[in-house]
Amino acid sequence: MKAKMIKGFAIAGLLATSQVQAADYVIDTAGAHASIEFRISHLGTSWLVGRFNDFKGDFSYDSANPNASSINVDIKTASIDSNHAERDKHLRSGDFLDVSKYPDASFKSKEIKFNGNGSGTMTGDLTLHGVTKEVDVKIAKVGEGKDPWGGYRAGFTGTTELKLKDFGINYNLGPASETVYLDLNVEGKRK
Repeated sequence: MKAKMIKGFAIAGLLATSQVQAADYVIDTAGAHASIEFRISHLGTSWLVGRFNDFKGDFSYDSANPNASSINVDIKTASIDSNHAERDKHLRSGDFLDVSKYPDASFKSKEIKFNGNGSGTMTGDLTLHGVTKEVDVKIAKVGEGKDPWGGYRAGFTGTTELKLKDFGINYNLGPASETVYLDLNVEGKRK
């Protein structure tokens, strides 16, 4: 009887420990500790770079079981910023993002596979320009720990590339500019 009680307490302790390690985080966009940046070739001679300034999201991460992680991100497409007002106006038009018709883009993870070295691949559904496609994102854990304000944070980076035509964006920029590259920096505050 006593052995069963000890075994029961040990199992309960293990369950409590694993539950404590799993945590939900809100992406820290208010403190500008996260970014969604893009780059696309300009005529094959240089890079046009920019970012989306308005997005929000959250993720779940368990350092003991990182493959059980998940992330959801919502992006306001009108917040595209390439540091050039006239170009941004064109990018918001029907030739590209058509923000009046498609004001939101989103990413929802379906599967995350970390390797033993903190890097891995995240697969999920990206909805952009009214089209939803499964994409793979190469990810890497940057770190996690307590912050100076009594909270706890975790951070990751990610990269992926998209063919514009796969999302119904068919404006002809030339063959060197058919692919856009995304660089993601995500820092989350534990809820």
